[in-house]
Amino acid sequence: MSQDNAIVVGGGPTGLLTALGLARAGVDVTLLEAEAGIVASPRAMVYHAAVLPGMQALGMLADAEAIGCRGVALQMRVHATGERIEFDMRNIDGTGRGYNLHLGQDKLAEVALAHLLRHPNARVLNSTRVVGLAQDADGVTLTAETRAGPSTLRAGWVVGADGARSGVREALGLTLEGTTWPERFVATNVRCRFDDLGYADATMQIDPRYGAIVARIDDTGLWRCTYSEDAALPEEGVLDRMKAWYAGMLPAGAPTWELVQHSPYRMHQRAVEHMRVGRVLLAGDAAHVTNPTGGLGLTSGLFDLYVLAPALAAVIRRDADDSVLDVWAAERLAAFKERASPAASEFKRLVYSSTEPERLEGALQGLRHLAKDVPAQRQAFGVASSLETPSVLGRA
Repeated sequence: MSQDNAIVVGGGPTGLLTALGLARAGVDVTLLEAEAGIVASPRAMVYHAAVLPGMQALGMLADAEAIGCRGVALQMRVHATGERIEFDMRNIDGTGRGYNLHLGQDKLAEVALAHLLRHPNARVLNSTRVVGLAQDADGVTLTAETRAGPSTLRAGWVVGADGARSGVREALGLTLEGTTWPERFVATNVRCRFDDLGYADATMQIDPRYGAIVARIDDTGLWRCTYSEDAALPEEGVLDRMKAWYAGMLPAGAPTWELVQHSPYRMHQRAVEHMRVGRVLLAGDAAHVTNPTGGLGLTSGLFDLYVLAPALAAVIRRDADDSVLDVWAAERLAAFKERASPAASEFKRLVYSSTEPERLEGALQGLRHLAKDVPAQRQAFGVASSLETPSVLGRA
């Protein structure tokens, strides 16, 4: 059997874009997805300007922008007082674009899938759940459950991009080490005229009870509002509690809201010890998970694959030694542990856990000053850009 092929496990954006990058580089690639198709529940939806050049390099940015919308305005909003501190992405962004892309994760996955299927050297197998893995000097053998029964697949390399509950990671015997927050997040897609209430394209609403991330999903009036609640509360009561939460969050006489979708989930700050084990590599949430405040989770996954796909393709073509993958694994894990996870934790504490008045006022004073200091804004809000790591080719 040829070693010159790869299997990518996981049909979310990280897996699909990894497979697309490999396919564009001429690698024979198979993508495995446990579900029957793309999952449409509310997940990531804001893509920082820093990750857009990578999408452009993969040839899919124009199609993604055609169905998404641009987020230009960022607002920090204090629920208790109504104070709004405004920022302009044209000042914050260092790429020259001046906007973030707002688009449901499922829609981005649909665009990536369409591009992937244009390549004759790529195939996609849905309803294929990885349950076992064995590797040797020549390749990796995966055992999977399919609708037709057990199946065995073989490849020279495997990328596990199958999310926080990764079957690939479990088969490797690795765990996500770290902590779990005591709150549950509830992501809601709603039709509500938040813009009529003064909310910006993306708003961080600060409050220990009504803290939320509110962001425009598209130009049809669909918005994402993600709030938190005590994880000890029974999940089956989320919908009833949601009505009370919105009643307190929205002002009297506010436009009505219509729930389109919702997704409750736990929040973690966790990472594996190694992102490479032999011929198997872990990327995205399979390797590291963070609470979503600040949108740094999928951002980290995208930056993982932007470096991994060309490096792995070069290794498969024998244009690079596989030691470049060790450099990739070390740098990407450091970027998550040292920058993404701490920043997301601080964002989460500010937005959802601001219970100390003096500490909150100190943070707000800093934001008020920053709103008047345009040169300083790029540095202060440049967390997403700081998660990027350079190509490993030629550096191992």
